[in-house]
Amino acid sequence: MKNRTVINIAEVAKRTLSLEATAVSDLKQYINSDFEQAVELIAHCAGRLVVSGIGKSAIIGQKIVATLNSTGTPAIFMHAADAIHGDLGMIQEDDIILCISKSGNSPEIKVLVPLVKSFGNKLIGMVGNTDSYLARESDFLLNTSVSQEACPNNLAPTTSTTAQLAMGDALAVCLIEWHGFTAADFAKFHPGGTLGKKLYLKVGDLSRLHQAPQVQKDSPLKEIIVAISSGMLGVTAVLEPDGQLGGIITDGDLRRMLEKGIPAESVIAENIMSKYPKTIQDDELAINALEMMREHDITQLLVLKDKRYIGIIHLHDLIREGII
Repeated sequence: MKNRTVINIAEVAKRTLSLEATAVSDLKQYINSDFEQAVELIAHCAGRLVVSGIGKSAIIGQKIVATLNSTGTPAIFMHAADAIHGDLGMIQEDDIILCISKSGNSPEIKVLVPLVKSFGNKLIGMVGNTDSYLARESDFLLNTSVSQEACPNNLAPTTSTTAQLAMGDALAVCLIEWHGFTAADFAKFHPGGTLGKKLYLKVGDLSRLHQAPQVQKDSPLKEIIVAISSGMLGVTAVLEPDGQLGGIITDGDLRRMLEKGIPAESVIAENIMSKYPKTIQDDELAINALEMMREHDITQLLVLKDKRYIGIIHLHDLIREGII
């Protein structure tokens, strides 16, 4: 076994990040008419964007495909090596091909490109060598040239794959804005997990899981305690005679009443309720309820449908659903 070289780990890490940050920043000079036309071509595509590559570029291509699909641009991945052994059959007439390669001269790329062009599909090349075969044969060129790899031997794809990834993100974000892709659209493609819940879960979806504890303004203390206990949320709404929301009573209000020595037999809801409780409409996103709770340092909100009280959303609901 070779003796381990003593290195300054922190310095190596910082040097790597600096090299890659510089490479990404330098990509701005390559955002030209070819890039703009490539975005427009993909935006108007009646088919899909077929992304291909080999080696580390293939892995970057898969990530770009995932980003595009999740943001409304249909895309599929085709490995360059597999393409020439049957996978070319996945290319359809209206598809556009994006081929990713650092050198642009890989044997698989040299075999793949003329086949793609013979089909009549437009070819976008994302390449780090503008004098390469892929660069010359592409209809549109996305330049991802870098001055050096972060690898100390200038061999392992590090800076170059970071540049490819960043260029892919630039392409995807342009398409997001081109199509006016919104958070609501994003939610359609991300229904699972915490991210999806933040984008689609509504207040009403959670408040319906509970009872809607309520008393009247003239309800005695016993009814108030029963309502708070039955809801198991430490709170009850107080309604006006016409059914409109009049206030709120929390278990904290009960404790403060006892501390003041108010005779329990004479207490009615109107005496101890807090007017103007914080409310939220049932069709609001649950994440908005969390923001309100944080803003006002409270743990629950009364839920309204139009102006009518229908229930309660509690901080525990948001914790249970993973919103927090």
